[in-house]
Amino acid sequence: MGDIKVLEAKNGTTSPKGGDSVATILESEARSITKEWLRRINDDENLCAIELDDRTRSSHLGQLFKDLVHRLRNPLPLGTKGVRSNSAHKHGLTRRKQGYSAAMLVEESRIVQVSIFDTLHKNEHRLDFKVLLPDVMVIADEVDLQLAEAMTSYIGGSDG
Repeated sequence: MGDIKVLEAKNGTTSPKGGDSVATILESEARSITKEWLRRINDDENLCAIELDDRTRSSHLGQLFKDLVHRLRNPLPLGTKGVRSNSAHKHGLTRRKQGYSAAMLVEESRIVQVSIFDTLHKNEHRLDFKVLLPDVMVIADEVDLQLAEAMTSYIGGSDG
């Protein structure tokens, strides 16, 4: 294999030394992250009190993952506000109409981060550890920015 050293992972698969980027793992594991998130949401008495089917409840996650991957691949200085997320804005309005409280919206966002970080932990054998901590900071920053946008529309209650 030339100069690339290969590491054997716990599950017997191999990956180039250095591993995959967090963005690559998020892309490939988006479906499993969504399933894990739904499991955690459905285990929460308060959140599952709002009766929604899984597809409706998780409909915002696809765009969130796309936004995260884009931000990871096109980094800005940490703490820099990027382009306003129309998807997060819409999500806040939708959750308000669905009967979520503000605290429920925050808890839902916290569970997104927990599910992402748990998935990264489960895939640690694939990770490029040189970029893990900076990428985790970017994920937390982006999820919080999108939560702020969702909360702004939720509180304001307008489509504009």
